[in-house]
Amino acid sequence: MNNLANTETIVDFEAIKAKQQATWGSGNYAAVGSTLQLVGELLCESANLASGSEILDVAAGNGNATLAAARRFCRVTSTDYVESLLEAGKKRAQANGFSVDFRYADVENLPFAANRFDAVISTFGCMFAPNQMQTAAEMVRVCRPGGTVATANWTPDGFIGQVFRLIGRHVAPPAGVSSPARWGDEDNVREIFPEEATIGDIVRRHHVFRYCSIEHFLAYFKNYYGPILKAFEALGDDAVQLEQDLRELLISMNTATDGTLVLPSEYIEVIMEVK
Repeated sequence: MNNLANTETIVDFEAIKAKQQATWGSGNYAAVGSTLQLVGELLCESANLASGSEILDVAAGNGNATLAAARRFCRVTSTDYVESLLEAGKKRAQANGFSVDFRYADVENLPFAANRFDAVISTFGCMFAPNQMQTAAEMVRVCRPGGTVATANWTPDGFIGQVFRLIGRHVAPPAGVSSPARWGDEDNVREIFPEEATIGDIVRRHHVFRYCSIEHFLAYFKNYYGPILKAFEALGDDAVQLEQDLRELLISMNTATDGTLVLPSEYIEVIMEVK
């Protein structure tokens, strides 16, 4: 009788996160992130955040949801594991006259006590953490019973979901790690979160990217958006096909007829109550 080798993939989440930190810290994500501000505003409205409540923004990037919550006079703690993005968020908060507690923190290991916050929110952030179940468990752990967990996540078939799928065809993703797009699938996101979180509303929305032209978008994202910047760096001279594929995707989804780029990208808002 033959012994079968154990082929289960052992995932080094710490190594993956170190690489992710370098990716999101490259370029200037804040330049891209700031164009997504409306998503944070809409999420905070859907979450019905109460003024004076304690809010935690995880994987906050340069602080879109953070600022939206602060504008509603919440007491906000903003966290990320990329220092440059925290600094960008801090400058934005100071410019708007908001008092926000900015903390370096990994969403998979949050440095807060259980039941600490009234709501935990994230826009296009937590979905990229490699250990999805641990991420969801931590978000629920630090939220009080009766509190809210609210996320905005790109869908698999929306524009950004297709961009990441396209990148994955050219640059292999880490072995053994589930796609971030699982957070944008209604059935899968229900499986990610523990039973202590009751999913209520799931709302489909579109963020509309607006750029001067397709070439403007490509240049902007190649310079500022870490995942695309790093993909082009990794491919070197072989990046020509990636750029062509991106251009074709943009052409196929562009709704503008005046030479500019107007491109709706689907995402879902997921609103949960913690038991």
